[in-house]
Amino acid sequence: MANIYETQRLLHEYLLFHYGSPQEVLPWSFGPQAALGFAQRSVSELLDPQLQPGTALDLGCAVGRSSFELARLGCTEVLGIDYSQSFIDAATQIATGAALPYQRLEEAGHSTPLLATAPAGSPRTGIHFEQGDAMHLRADLGAYDVVHAANLLCRLTQPQLLLQRLPQLVRPGGQLLLTTPCTWLAEFTPAEHWPTGSNTLSWLQHQLAPHFQLVEQKDLPFLIRETARKFQWTVALGTRWLRS
Repeated sequence: MANIYETQRLLHEYLLFHYGSPQEVLPWSFGPQAALGFAQRSVSELLDPQLQPGTALDLGCAVGRSSFELARLGCTEVLGIDYSQSFIDAATQIATGAALPYQRLEEAGHSTPLLATAPAGSPRTGIHFEQGDAMHLRADLGAYDVVHAANLLCRLTQPQLLLQRLPQLVRPGGQLLLTTPCTWLAEFTPAEHWPTGSNTLSWLQHQLAPHFQLVEQKDLPFLIRETARKFQWTVALGTRWLRS
């Protein structure tokens, strides 16, 4: 399947989603302000820093904002992996301290130039990015104290392949942070690979139970701006699991 995330439009949309200021994303006070900043909230609202996070793997990192948040909250080494080479190239450039120009689409052919920069106060040393397939990760990837995968599962053709690999990726006592909007679509995931059971959460509990304990569940809204007057407002299912 062709990678739709290699288009310039989606690259710029995700740069805004990850690095745009609240005012740049949502200029109206009556909008869903609580849905802003999802790339960092998917980490900060799920991670337990008291468990002394050390190394972290950020799967489906897109353009990298959650990787910076993992580092800010104490992860000493962070590896971000995404299927899109253009996303990885953007994250890598931002990690060098460079300001990355992009365009915010307004309407029709009109756009506004903006800059994506690494968040102030977040370490940049120890953060690395590479292109990879979450269903077929390289064999020598190793194990981590924290694995974070935000809104990734329902974009995989065979999500079970990642779920089967997770016990190898999370060290005993480590944390698994998962979010998903549960938007299962045949264009991404064939119906035969959709969750079984009553819902995504029960399916995850069944799949992960032999190796993980569910310790936190919460709703995480997020907002993606498409144009000046069109937004996607969605509520992701957020979960934190402990590796046994």
